[in-house]
Amino acid sequence: MKIVPWLAAASVLAASSAAGLADGAKPLIVYVSPNPIGVNDFLKLGKAGTERAAKALAGEAKIYESTDPTTRKQNMEAAAKAGAKVVVSVGFEFNDMLPDVATAYPATKFLQVDSCPFGNMKPNIYCSVFREYEASFLTGAEAALTSKTGKVGAISALDIPFLHRYTDGFIAGAKQARPDIKVATTLWVGGNNPFSDPARGQERAAAMLAEGADRILAAGAGSNGGIFKAFQDAPDAQAYGVDVNQCPQAPGIVMDNIEKKTDVAVELAVKGIMAGAQQPITALGLSEGGMALTGLGDDVKASKCSIADQPDVIAKVKALRDKIVSGEIKIADPMMAK
Repeated sequence: MKIVPWLAAASVLAASSAAGLADGAKPLIVYVSPNPIGVNDFLKLGKAGTERAAKALAGEAKIYESTDPTTRKQNMEAAAKAGAKVVVSVGFEFNDMLPDVATAYPATKFLQVDSCPFGNMKPNIYCSVFREYEASFLTGAEAALTSKTGKVGAISALDIPFLHRYTDGFIAGAKQARPDIKVATTLWVGGNNPFSDPARGQERAAAMLAEGADRILAAGAGSNGGIFKAFQDAPDAQAYGVDVNQCPQAPGIVMDNIEKKTDVAVELAVKGIMAGAQQPITALGLSEGGMALTGLGDDVKASKCSIADQPDVIAKVKALRDKIVSGEIKIADPMMAK
């Protein structure tokens, strides 16, 4: 199955607009979230990308928020029955049900972002996935290079292979940049709502800080607010956010972020699907611009990220990024080892 960069979709924007208007009807694009969007920045990005795509196609966007496996499937079926041209879903939670729904509604196109039902693809399924471990690797390197205690660690929502792309990548980068770095045992938010449980996130962060880690990756989605709160009692420690720039959310606490351009991935993929030019699977990493670090951006000084005060570290991390993009540094995908 061919995997191509996302930027190829940019060449089909005009064609996609024409395709969306060809039958005179406004195309309906429906976004189905795996959980209530709430404070989850990652899910907000999926919503934003869907709305931008619909606007560019002179169409209509609708948002269906799910709460559990039953409502996820019901929402996908409802979107197809409503006449959606493209149904957008985000997350691994749709892996098992998507092939069945796609088979039942062959006239509807389904886009899954951030995961894919590999091995059970259907002609009307499209996937946009990410190489999270590339940006996580850079964040780990940055953490090791700035750590005062010589100990770093990672906290994520759930102990599943996919999320090891964040935690394992972070640890690998830390060890690459500083072989003598100590690494705390990875902690998981867990519980009934691991992606949106600030209280459990705070507990995990407090425990890791007590172990002496002063640079911690917070890959807990909506649980990150609680993780950041724990740092208020550890003024010399700093966290790393995910998905978007979370530095304004916790100034002085968040040093940098692993940014996943989910909104842009959704927008370009929907346009590509409508134009008939989208490949079944696209993979987005550092070279395609699908993954990035806030601290490596041109506007780092305005980002409110504390890494902006360490240009020497930024230069070292940029050099590592360039080596990953060129292929000089190769990073193993943690999911392939699980």
